[in-house]
Amino acid sequence: MIPIQVEGRPLAGGRLPAVCAPLVGRTRAALATEAAAVAAKRPDLLEWRVDFFGPIADTREVLAAAADLRAASGGIPILFTRRCQREGGQPIALAEPQVLALYEAVAASGCVDLLDFEMGNDAADVAQVRALAHRRGLPLVLSFHDFQRTPPDADLRARFAQARQLGADIAKVAVMPQSVEDVHRLLGATLQASRSLGIPVISMAMGGLGAVTRLCGGVFGSALTFAVGAAASAPGQIAIEEVRAALAVLQGAMQGPTSG
Repeated sequence: MIPIQVEGRPLAGGRLPAVCAPLVGRTRAALATEAAAVAAKRPDLLEWRVDFFGPIADTREVLAAAADLRAASGGIPILFTRRCQREGGQPIALAEPQVLALYEAVAASGCVDLLDFEMGNDAADVAQVRALAHRRGLPLVLSFHDFQRTPPDADLRARFAQARQLGADIAKVAVMPQSVEDVHRLLGATLQASRSLGIPVISMAMGGLGAVTRLCGGVFGSALTFAVGAAASAPGQIAIEEVRAALAVLQGAMQGPTSG
């Protein structure tokens, strides 16, 4: 079970899971206000979901917002994510070549610390983002999201493995469970991947049924959980205060006496 590394240091001091809070402001002013409020709650990581950002087609405005975000973050690392519409993101007025150019510009700005890109994108695009992340020294999350179902066990294992094969520094799999059995299967696949891939893994089951994975995923090797600082970016996210409290109880119990 491997923690995420940022600038050579383990996120959250190596504690699993670290806590990430999404930022979904649609304007520079809204984003800066949101970032300051969320940073005050001291998550371990901030995720800027730039697909929510209204002026996403204006690179200068995105870079200015990135600088504002860095200033408001209180030193908390920032994960930069354009979630594609196919995997649950917002519709945006950019073609994929423009998205790649935006990633290049933001990575070069020095205002973000990690990148997220879907492993299901065109193979050449994935390779391009992998190369730019490597040039800039930014860890790359290669991610997969299924908002409809939880794939079969073999497919879950294959998705984790695919991220590793494509050169990910971190593999992420998020699915929608239709039963408690689906949740159980995701946790099992997470445990297997965390022990075999040699890189950090992130997983969660979304929605109400999957809420338990946001609290106990670290026990099964998930290096990161997502919690609401101001506004949710996916179904089933829980307020950061509640996640922190639940994790403290769980981690305290696991470190306590082992008798009945």
